[in-house]
Amino acid sequence: MRYLFTHLDDLWALTVIHLRLSLIPIVLGLVIAVPLGALVQRTTALRRLTTVTASIIFTIPSLALFVVLPLIIPTRILDEANVIVALTLYTVALLVRAVPEALDAVSPAVLDAATAVGYKPLTRMLKVELPLAVPVLIASLRVVAVTNISMVSVGSVIGIGGLGTWFTEGYQSNKSDQIVAGIIAIFVLAIVIDTLIMLAGKALTPWTRAQRGPAAKKGVPA
Repeated sequence: MRYLFTHLDDLWALTVIHLRLSLIPIVLGLVIAVPLGALVQRTTALRRLTTVTASIIFTIPSLALFVVLPLIIPTRILDEANVIVALTLYTVALLVRAVPEALDAVSPAVLDAATAVGYKPLTRMLKVELPLAVPVLIASLRVVAVTNISMVSVGSVIGIGGLGTWFTEGYQSNKSDQIVAGIIAIFVLAIVIDTLIMLAGKALTPWTRAQRGPAAKKGVPA
């Protein structure tokens, strides 16, 4: 802990880099995975193909992907773009399976009611299905965020910045306190981001709190 408090400037600078490398892929992954997942939800063949492809992508070791990407896209091995692209692929691989599952959780009765009042398929998707799928999607998003935060630290092995830098520097200089400081910083960062996503999910779904309120009151003895 002493190392953390004596290197607050470094901690802040590395945290900003770590957040940039882990959160940008989440945003890009959502932009890609949500429409793709909605598109394949009701087509069995496409859904299976997407699931298999996503599973294959996620089995590729992150360090290997960081090193191979410069051979595929016009970047250098030390570019942050390699980490961002790689983590975006992992994010899409996780979310593209979660989006159809989240949409499946929407009650068929609600969908029928939306259709009955005149909603077109696209309008129903945007105004009914996706909002109601948010609670399930948020649960998957929390897993993705924590996974990305931990995987960014692997980038320090090839010289990409972030809190993982304290791992490599501490190992090279035999400073166990620096390694421990890096572990603590990443752990706390993951908890903070996970909590913020959870709170954002609750803010986006106020109806879930309204439903729990009456249900909780019913269980209270008179």
